[in-house]
Parts: sequence; C-alpha cells; structure tokens
Amino acid sequence: MAALISLPLLLLLPLFVLRLLRWSRLRWLMADLAFTVRALRCKRALQARVAAAAAADPRGPEGGCSLAWRLSQLVRECPGRTFLIHRGRHYSYAQAEHESNRVARAFLRVRGWEEVPNLAGGAAEKGAKDSSGAGATGRSEGGKPPPLESGSVVALLLPATPEFLWLWFGLAKAGLQAAFVPTALRRGPLLHCLRSCGARALVVAPEFLESLGPDLPDLEDLNLKLWAAGPGPHPEGFSDLLAEAAAQEGGPLPGYLSAPKSILDTCLYIFTSGTTGLPKAARISHMKVLQCQGFYQLCGVHPDDVIYLTLPLYHMSGSLLGIVGCLGIGATVVLKTKFSASQFWEDCREHGVTVFQYIGELCRYLVNQPPVLRGIGEHWDLGGGILSGSLLGTRSEGDRNHRVRLAVGSGLRPDIWTRFLQRFGPLQILETYGLTEGNVATFNYIGYPGAVGRASWLYKLFSPFSLIRYDVATGEPVRDAWGLCVPVPTGSPKLARGKLLHNVFRPGDVFFNTGDLLVCDAQGFLHFHDRTGDTFRWKGENVATTEVAKVLGTLDMLQDVNVYGVTVPGHEGRAGMAAVVLRPHHTLDLDRFYAHVAEILPPYAQPRFLRIQESLDTTETFKQQKVRLAKEGFNPSTVHVPLFVLDQTAGAYVSLTPAWYDALLAGQIRI
Repeated sequence: MAALISLPLLLLLPLFVLRLLRWSRLRWLMADLAFTVRALRCKRALQARVAAAAAADPRGPEGGCSLAWRLSQLVRECPGRTFLIHRGRHYSYAQAEHESNRVARAFLRVRGWEEVPNLAGGAAEKGAKDSSGAGATGRSEGGKPPPLESGSVVALLLPATPEFLWLWFGLAKAGLQAAFVPTALRRGPLLHCLRSCGARALVVAPEFLESLGPDLPDLEDLNLKLWAAGPGPHPEGFSDLLAEAAAQEGGPLPGYLSAPKSILDTCLYIFTSGTTGLPKAARISHMKVLQCQGFYQLCGVHPDDVIYLTLPLYHMSGSLLGIVGCLGIGATVVLKTKFSASQFWEDCREHGVTVFQYIGELCRYLVNQPPVLRGIGEHWDLGGGILSGSLLGTRSEGDRNHRVRLAVGSGLRPDIWTRFLQRFGPLQILETYGLTEGNVATFNYIGYPGAVGRASWLYKLFSPFSLIRYDVATGEPVRDAWGLCVPVPTGSPKLARGKLLHNVFRPGDVFFNTGDLLVCDAQGFLHFHDRTGDTFRWKGENVATTEVAKVLGTLDMLQDVNVYGVTVPGHEGRAGMAAVVLRPHHTLDLDRFYAHVAEILPPYAQPRFLRIQESLDTTETFKQQKVRLAKEGFNPSTVHVPLFVLDQTAGAYVSLTPAWYDALLAGQIRI
C-alpha cells in the first residue's frame, strides 16, 4: 500500500521541481551554487599562496610581496610558457622575471642598496633599509640621503608596453610603490597627481617628453628624480632608466626587500579617470593585488587561454584585473598599446585569442565597425552590424571567424550587449561591477543580458553587500527615525553602499559607499541604474541618464548617445539634454525622433535639448564625458553645432535660435 501511495508522489516530483524552479530566485540556484564553490576554491588557493610566502626563506625570491613571489612561482612551474605577446614579440615568464629583476636592481642602486654574498650563500643588503626597517640608512654620493628609500613612490607616465610591466614589477621587488599616471595628463592635473601620491621620482616614455616641456620647471620644483624609459635625446635632468637596468644582473632578489609589514600596506596608486574634477589617487593595498590574482579564475578563465588586453595599464581594469589576473592563473596575454576597432578581430585571429577584456564603450566601437566580407576585402555598412536572415551567413562571415569564447568587463550597455552577440556570437559575456578603491565586486556569471551581477545570498556569505535607499534631491542616503539607512524593496533604484557610511544598519557599523545607483530585479539580478552624480531631478522627478540613453539608442538613425542634465535659468533642477551622433548615410528625422521620445519616455524624462555632433568625447578608459557638455550648456552663440529644443506647444523639436534662447532666458517660454 505504501508503495502504491509513494509511486504517484515520485511521478509528481519532477513537476514539483519544475514549478519550484520557476520561482524567480530558485531558478538560478545551481548556477549560484557553482559560482560560490568556484569562489571558495579561489579563496583557499590565495590563502595557500599567502601561507607559502610567509613560510618562505626571506632571503629567497618567494618571500617577497605577492607580485614578486607569484612571478617567481610561475618561473619555477612554467618558465618557458609565453606570458606576454606585444607587436609580434613573445616574452616568457622567465624573461619577465629576468627583466623585472634588472629593473629592480637599478632602483635599488638608487636606494643605496648593495648586494654582497653572506655566509649562508644568499644575498645581503648593505647600507639601505629593507621594507621591514632592518639595516642602516644608505647614503648616496656626497653623503646626501638617497632620492629613494623603502616605500618611496615612483610615478610611471608610460603607454601600455612591456616596459611598463618590467618597471612596475621591478618597483614592487625593490620595495617601492608605483603610481600609474594617466598618459593624457599634463600641467595642473599632472602636478596634482604627483603631489597627491607623494611621488619622489617620475619615469616618462620618450615619446611624451616633448609634450612635457612646459611642465619641466614645475617638475624641478618638486625635486623629483627624473628618468626616461628609453634612449635620448633627453631634456636636462633626465637619464635613461632602461640603459641603467640593462647593466644589471637578472638573477633572483631577496624577498625581504619587498615583503610588506602588513598585507594591508600600500602597494601602488591608481588614479580615477577624472570625469569630474581632478583625478583622485586610489590607494591599492597588497591585499587588493592578491585578490586580483583570483579575478580570471572567478571568471572561468584557464591557464591555456589567450587573453587580449587593449586597455590602458594605468587603469585598474588593465593592470590589476588584466595583468595581475593573468599572473594569477599563469595564462598568456596579448597586449595592445592602443585600441583599434578595425584591427581588433584580426589580432584575435592572428594570436588565437580566446578571452578579451572590455570597459565602457569598447564593445560599441566594435559593433559600429562595418562588417568585412572575408576573402573579398569589402566593407559593408549595415547599420551597426545587426545582421539577420541570409545576410548573417554571408556578409558577417568575417565577424564570427574567431576563437573568442568569453568577453569579460564592465560598462556594457544592454542595447550594445544584444547587438554584439547577434553580430559576433556565439560567445559568453561576463559583466562585472566594482570600483578601483571599493571592497565589493559582483559578477554576472549567468550571462543575463544587461545585469552587472547577482544579489545571491550564497555570494553574500563571503562577499557581503547591501543596497539602500537614496535621495537624489539631497544626494544622501535616506535614514529612518533612528538615523539608520533604509533598505528598499526589489525593483527600486538603490545606492550600492562617495565612500564611508556610518551607522547604516546598526549604530557603529561602517560601510563603503560606491556612489552608484543599482536595481535588483525580481530574479535577483543587479542592474546598473546610474551614477548618483549623473542622475538629476526635473519637474520633481528623478531622471536616470542611462535609461534615457537606452531609449534613444534604439533609433536606427543614431549611432552614439550621451544624455546629461543642464541648468536652465528660472527652472528648478536640471533639464535633460542629449548629444547624439548620426549613423553614416542617415539624416536626422526630427518628427520621428519626437514621436519615439513621446511614446516611450514620460514627459519629465524627455530631453528638452538636442545637440548634434560628429563624434562624442570619451576618457581614455572609454567613459563618456558629460561634465564639459553640461558646462557648455545650450547657448547657440557659444555652442557651434546644430541645437534643437523641445517645443511642447507644437509637439516637435525645433531649431534653437538666438531668439528662442533669449526668450527662454527672459521667462517668456517655459520648457
């Protein structure tokens, strides 16, 4: 009888499980569990590396900082494996170790360090302090203190080349801190960066020396040790650091030179991209560098993968996630000094690339490239590369002729996500979210289009974070009667806990505030909503620039869209303005533009002003520039590109003439 009763229950069990899996959050339980297991394995592997380094002989190379002992470990395990490919040259892990050791010795000579054999057969330091403070203070010629000592900051103003890596690794091995300066900075912003990180020396690429001419007197006033990363001619005061390094030995260095007192000590500095105000120095600890060794492992990348990296190395995505992440798994990285949309896929085919890393607008540039008909060499302009039907198998043949299986990065717009897969797939896109100075990261390991991660309770067990209510009007988190922050229900824009917030959920607690607005949908996926500084209020409502840009981006006449808020005299808040770029061979259809906006966007979110441009400016990290456009405003006398304004009475966008502008300022017209 019991068997007869249990049989129907067993038959119904699959139906019950299927119904259970339809519950939005349980549907992805197995994927959440698999990623959690991978993350725990990664954490254990990193802990084992820390333990091994702590137990290593401090006189040996594996007793140093995380970069030093990881590189030494890879040289021991796979010395001949290709670490780096750049402009056709291949560099093994053994070569990377050799070159960085030579650079380290060049820096150590400036520190006053001398390498002499000791009785135990190792190397000893004579005359300079190691990172733990042992030894006497060294003296340079003339009895003066050396320009560098343990922990000194050396700024690097270099493009993405192998020399950047050798200098970075060499600084770490010499117990010095690197500061990665954005290569476009000059004058005030450059000097600000050097002062803010306390730089004692500066290394400059030879190709940047000419543009640095006006800054030389100020650099002399900062009393910096100045080097060029290559042969001359050099300005007065510069010497060739690579020539000095070439005269040094490339053998192993004692680990105690670079071993930090604490894993929380500063390892290097990375500067923000400067979309608002001056760049800010983010302090990167040895702990952060160690954690970044696990990045590609978390993304499912393997040692036999070939990673294509075309991001600036002064950016966290390029250096910490790209290079350090590659060291973490012992893979091969193809380094491109400057991004080229037209050469991207050809490079991937040539080097057998299987993984590439993106940020910001990089994927949009690829989607907007005209397809290539392989074998004929013709380019086809098909409206951004969305191919369908029979065209997909002919004109896009070259687009899918690659071995790339995974694209990892952040900042991919949902509309570009779909177009990218339609044109270049099948491949997996793994969108991530995190900040250079932040302490939380999320991974969209399921590949759910448009999401930046998961709010899985499993993931929060080892990487906790919370989302709280945010008031756009005040620019502050909302607090309850007890002064604590307020969590909000699923589906609302939230602040992903700039910088430190106190008394968040209980008195005395402290959280890091990312300053970004995120949305958690009913299925537990996190979506980037907007940056708090980009969201503005108009007509008493909050307007998210990313949401408006997403709607405008679906118009086939538009290639690029940048939405921001502008101040209008006599009106509260900021009015929406859109700077747009037309697709090649398309004209601006204002009637269609208005109909599209009026149909989809609520009245308060409809852009009041429209600006037509030939291109949109981005930072060197592919982020759209909004601040300059917002400052320029909509005055037709000073903005010398076509401008249009929303005439609500006529229900149309009309040309913004000086007369219209004057009437608006006089309060005769309200928008």
